[in-house]
Amino acid sequence: MRIDATKIESLGKPGWSSMLRYVADLHAQSIRPAIPPFPHPWEEIGSGYCYGPAFGHWDIVHAILDILPFDPEHARCQIENNLVAQEEDGLIPGSIWLREGKTNWSVEAGHPPVWPFAVQDYVDMYGPEILPWCYKALVRQIRWFEQKRKAEGKGFFYTDILNHSWESGVDEGIRFLETQTGPFACIDATSHVFALYTYAQRWAQDLGEDPSDYEAVADKLKAFIQEDLFVEETGFFHDIWAVQDPALRCFAFEGMWPLFVGAATPEQARRVIEENLLNPKRFYTEHPIATVSVDDPRFELRMWRGPAWNSMTYWAARGCMNYGEFASAAALLERALDDSAVQFERTGTIWEFYHPHGGRPEDVQRKPHTEFNAPCRDYLGHNPLLAMALLYDQTENKEEVEPSVAQRRGNPRA
Repeated sequence: MRIDATKIESLGKPGWSSMLRYVADLHAQSIRPAIPPFPHPWEEIGSGYCYGPAFGHWDIVHAILDILPFDPEHARCQIENNLVAQEEDGLIPGSIWLREGKTNWSVEAGHPPVWPFAVQDYVDMYGPEILPWCYKALVRQIRWFEQKRKAEGKGFFYTDILNHSWESGVDEGIRFLETQTGPFACIDATSHVFALYTYAQRWAQDLGEDPSDYEAVADKLKAFIQEDLFVEETGFFHDIWAVQDPALRCFAFEGMWPLFVGAATPEQARRVIEENLLNPKRFYTEHPIATVSVDDPRFELRMWRGPAWNSMTYWAARGCMNYGEFASAAALLERALDDSAVQFERTGTIWEFYHPHGGRPEDVQRKPHTEFNAPCRDYLGHNPLLAMALLYDQTENKEEVEPSVAQRRGNPRA
């Protein structure tokens, strides 16, 4: 892997440079030789991951997005590595583990299917050569979701609600602590599958195939998200069981996925951003975004129950940009990168997740019931810091569709 150092130096603010150079080096150090099923050298989650070596989940998508502008060949190889183990039924494995020289993975549970975002970014930058085989994988994965994860009624679910397998990628998330067990529509799964249909529609059209079936389903899912999963009283999206029973409502970042995938109406997006995402009493912490709203009684300084993950800040920024909120995106990115740089200068590493109030990552819990109860060091999978800095620079050249939330709040960066 080769990254032009001058490109790193020019990203973002000067105070981020040493951290960004470290991230670039960490990418290079995290590449392992090809081993079945991988046809190419593969990039692990990060050398400090406590259960490593491992590949996949949404970690590899964040790594692809991070390296994409700098090394397209490596990014393309990781896209192929991510799809090559797809099962006959369409399942794309969540995590692929290296144990005693062999790789293994679950054939029962998948992972959040955000990989088409990285593929589309690759196509936009470098052309459509990878599109035909990515489209085939996408169609097969859609069929898997239709057969294995169709919710009761409408929408889609993750197996978290059935057996706490954490297929959603959010281990021990608060949304599933009190709900009844059943195949009920999850806001994140439904949003993710909506994105699959949206990309299938777009790629079918690009490849000269009929996109109408995908378009019809995408439209129905969008209507379901807008009409059945948004709560006017909260200005936020919730799982179907929490919409139906106010006692089960919680404020976790997954309720923002409709923004991230473009499924919210402009007015819904405005309310989510203004009342929640950019609200200091909710998700706009010193290091944004808090994974659980700070005013939610289930907020705690524990993995996925409050701490900030830079990958989720990245998706939040992209969500803002989907709706013309470029200054809001910049405010989120700047605050997260500033604190990440402060912690890097103090500790010499990047952390799996961060203290939402700007404190020491060492003081945040991971999983208290395990031997690993602190965020991992040198964890690339949730730290697309190069992509975040590049996105931050891009916001400077964008004009707001209308005065942004950040501007209305008097944010000095806006």
